[in-house]
Amino acid sequence: MRLYRSLLVAATLLALLVIGLGAYVRLSDAGLGCPDWPGCYGHWLGVPESGHEHLAAQANFPQRPVDTSKAWKEMIHRYCAGTLGLLILAICLLAWRPALRRRQSPILTTVLLGLVGLQAALGMWTVTLLLKPAIVTLHLLGGMGTLALLLVLLGREWQAAPASAAGPGLRLAARLALLATVGQIALGGWVSSNYAGLACPDLPRCQGQWQPAMDFGHAFAVVRDLGYTAHGQLLNAEALTAIHWAHRLGAAVVAASVLALAVALGAAGERDRRRWAGLLLGVLGLQIALGIGNVLLSLPLPVAVAHTLGAAGLLGVLLTINLRLPAGEPLAAQRSRHGRRAPGLHTPA
Repeated sequence: MRLYRSLLVAATLLALLVIGLGAYVRLSDAGLGCPDWPGCYGHWLGVPESGHEHLAAQANFPQRPVDTSKAWKEMIHRYCAGTLGLLILAICLLAWRPALRRRQSPILTTVLLGLVGLQAALGMWTVTLLLKPAIVTLHLLGGMGTLALLLVLLGREWQAAPASAAGPGLRLAARLALLATVGQIALGGWVSSNYAGLACPDLPRCQGQWQPAMDFGHAFAVVRDLGYTAHGQLLNAEALTAIHWAHRLGAAVVAASVLALAVALGAAGERDRRRWAGLLLGVLGLQIALGIGNVLLSLPLPVAVAHTLGAAGLLGVLLTINLRLPAGEPLAAQRSRHGRRAPGLHTPA
């Protein structure tokens, strides 16, 4: 159904935009630009701008002075997220219609709609619980999960000719790279939600040392407020260093696993798989460059936002590769049996 496909494309692009806007809001310190939810200082449309609106907002929220710029950033993000939710609701309703149900199960679209509902709750808790790092990180992962499910649904609609079966080694390499990337995204969210991006201002060492003083116990205590330990004490610099250093180690794991996958794809000898390997290396290289730029340039906002979008791009490429590597008879066995080259990993039309 053309409408269903169009909605999927629109929702996927909007999900990527919402991820970028979420990073922009978080990194520009506008996550609490509106002290209430879903409105802003009681406004469902717009934010307080005139003099009397500011006075009313100050009376209702005396501890939260109005910053119009930050409030608009937060509300634009909410409007886009709300629009995405409506698109996904429409996708789910269409998926349950008999014509589409005969083609494929609507369960995945229903799971996607449930995830959007959870995302709305996490967005509310982000504000009402004052940017608790665990909630902010889960909100980022929920956004990435939404994008991933939309990509899976798109892959179902635009599936090319069946790809040749992949051997267990190649499939394992693809899965490990995907899992490492998901873990690294979670670590990146933890760095951002704890404002630990500048805890190590130099490269490749941290604070001039290969092993700086670090406090992993307080760094990765999940249930705590922003800037505090689980016991209510101020979070020390050693904990922020541990968070940042763990993210760097995670980056090394991701780079190694993605490089191993790219080599395995290239060794398969199929043209399309080599193309995917090249794309994978390009996205990885860009992401590494953005990460280095964040450190050397002291976390400039455009580079930091691009780094989040780069993570989404790497996740999307790895997810697509995993979906296009079906299990079955190894490629070498197919060549031997048929006496010709089997089709490779096809680029979706």
